[in-house]
Amino acid sequence: MSNQRRAICALTIAGSDSGGGAGIQADLKTFAAHGVHGLSAIAALTAQNTRAVTAVNVPPTAFLHAQIDACFDDFRIGAVKLGMLANARVIHAVADALERHRPKHVVLDPVMVASSGARLLDPAALNALRSRLIPLATVITPNIPEAELLLGHTIVSGADADRALAELRALGARAVLLKGGHLQGREMTDRLDDGRRRHAFVHARLKVEGHGTGCTLASAIAAQLSLGQSLAGACAAAADYVHGALVHASRPGKGKVAVLDHFWKLRG
Repeated sequence: MSNQRRAICALTIAGSDSGGGAGIQADLKTFAAHGVHGLSAIAALTAQNTRAVTAVNVPPTAFLHAQIDACFDDFRIGAVKLGMLANARVIHAVADALERHRPKHVVLDPVMVASSGARLLDPAALNALRSRLIPLATVITPNIPEAELLLGHTIVSGADADRALAELRALGARAVLLKGGHLQGREMTDRLDDGRRRHAFVHARLKVEGHGTGCTLASAIAAQLSLGQSLAGACAAAADYVHGALVHASRPGKGKVAVLDHFWKLRG
């Protein structure tokens, strides 16, 4: 055993999805697909499937701290991915833990708006996310509705999205990957401002409604960063990975959303 390589690890702090398509479950599958050992600290338990979320349970923050500390105490963590953090209390607990352990990379997927358009965070939680987590993040990965909520105005065009990158960085983010799936057009463009230059990752728009795409993109970036990839390279590879997972997606449930094939690259 002493001659075996010590695995590179990535940690996801997020909510679970009992339907297996998003959240912790999607994150761990993504880490595994990239050859990274996945760790998890569950910030919320959800009862959900491909049709709806029917219940949410938020564990005590002391238990969340225990999960995070247990991971950092034993594993070499290359990056942390943050997903669904239900309220201000949880956000402050996670920020306290990150400030204590100081991981090299933090990928923040600011889960604030449900696919239905409903707002998931109350004002106190939104303020905590802005003040505590965004400054700790290596990169934040909002979609258009989430960016609109952070900035307080609409984003309806590519030009709006370009301007929003600078505004989001002004909130304290070191880098921003603004996802373009909600904008109109035959192609979908994800825009990255890494603090030095801007990058655009363009893919054909697919006629599929994917479940867990945001979770998967952020966890793929975290996996790539854990493996030593540059931020721009990690975002480019992650965008390609999600596009392929959508191309190979299936519908295991009765809902209209498709679940990504996280292991499509391994199938040849």
